[in-house]
Amino acid sequence: MTEWFSIEVSDGSSSAREWLDRYGDHIINAAQREGLADWEMRQLPWGVVIELELTDEFVWEQVRSHPAVGAALDAVPDPVRGLLVHRGRGGSAGSRLPLVPRPFTGSGALALPIPFDEVTRRLARGDGIDDVQTHVQEA
Repeated sequence: MTEWFSIEVSDGSSSAREWLDRYGDHIINAAQREGLADWEMRQLPWGVVIELELTDEFVWEQVRSHPAVGAALDAVPDPVRGLLVHRGRGGSAGSRLPLVPRPFTGSGALALPIPFDEVTRRLARGDGIDDVQTHVQEA
C-alpha cells in the first residue's frame, strides 16, 4: 500500500506559484528516481501544494535528502512560516479513510423510551379501535 506525502508552500516575499514553476519539476524528478507512484501539484489561494504518492516513509526520506529537493525547500518564499512538509494529502484535504461512526458507550447506548400518549394508552387498555380513531380525529 502506498502513502501520500505533501509539501505545502505559502506565498511570502514572492509568489509560491513562481517557486512551483522553478522547483516543482525538480522535486517530481527526484521522486520518480525513488519510485513515485502518483503525484499532484495544486495552486490554492494562499500558495501551492505538491503531493507525492510513494511506497513508504523510507522512500520519502530518500526523496527529502535529494540535493534538488533540499535546494527547493531552502528557497521557499517565506522560510519562517511558509513551509509545511508532512505525511498525508495537503491543502485541507480530507482523510484518506472515511470516518466510521462508532457505537455509543455508557448511557448513550440505551434505547430511548417510546412516547406513551393517549392513543397508546387506549390501545394498551384494550379500548375499541373506533374509540381510538375518534380520539385522534378530535385532536
